[in-house]
Amino acid sequence: MITREDADGNVVDNIKVPLTYAKKDKMLARVVQDPNLDAETALVLPRMSFILHDYQYDADRKLQTLNRIVAKDYDDVNKFLFQYQAVPYNLNFSLWIYVKNAEDGTKIIEQILPYFTPDFTAHINLVPEIDIAMKIPIIFNTAVSEEVFEGDLITRRALIWELSFTMKGFMFGPVKKEPIIKFATTNARIGNTTSYSEIIDQVVVTPGLDANGNPTTNAAVSISPLLIDLEDNWDYVVERSGLIITE
Repeated sequence: MITREDADGNVVDNIKVPLTYAKKDKMLARVVQDPNLDAETALVLPRMSFILHDYQYDADRKLQTLNRIVAKDYDDVNKFLFQYQAVPYNLNFSLWIYVKNAEDGTKIIEQILPYFTPDFTAHINLVPEIDIAMKIPIIFNTAVSEEVFEGDLITRRALIWELSFTMKGFMFGPVKKEPIIKFATTNARIGNTTSYSEIIDQVVVTPGLDANGNPTTNAAVSISPLLIDLEDNWDYVVERSGLIITE
């Protein structure tokens, strides 16, 4: 929003500046189709457009690929949601401001630049399924002005400001779902562990919960581990050379 004042400083007009996703050449072609900007189908100035130029891989922000972000699955308490570490990319944008006079341009510029020092950080929920929220900086790079003429050098068609920005973004893979491990079995063997040698010892760890909902480490009083949900208040039952419990 910009305002225009008369000679006494009184506001005579409030102008909302539209924003369009389009390249500068396309927007400028619409501007110059009407030399006087007075046709009904003409593009009225001031106006803005922006476009995403490219994605650039950012090796400086790269983390271990196999790291996983884990979250609770509210639809199934016996499973969890996870996603592998995001890949960092820099997204480069340009914003163009088209005005008929310099005063309109400076009024728009002064409503944008004060928020960048030189970056503006937004807190964004990037993956709602597993509540991945990050602070994403948007860095202001440059602001360049350009006057566009057609015909003689006295008649200026438009004054264009180009602002460039870089957003420190991420690319995420799909969210996956897997069962939560509640059972663990460890076998001890003699000799070559790659062969089916005789098991000399076995440790089986399962959840323990009695019929009253109290945690227990006693297998004799515990209900079946298959009936124990992740959110139950259970303890661990450890048995050596016991029965392997499978689901």
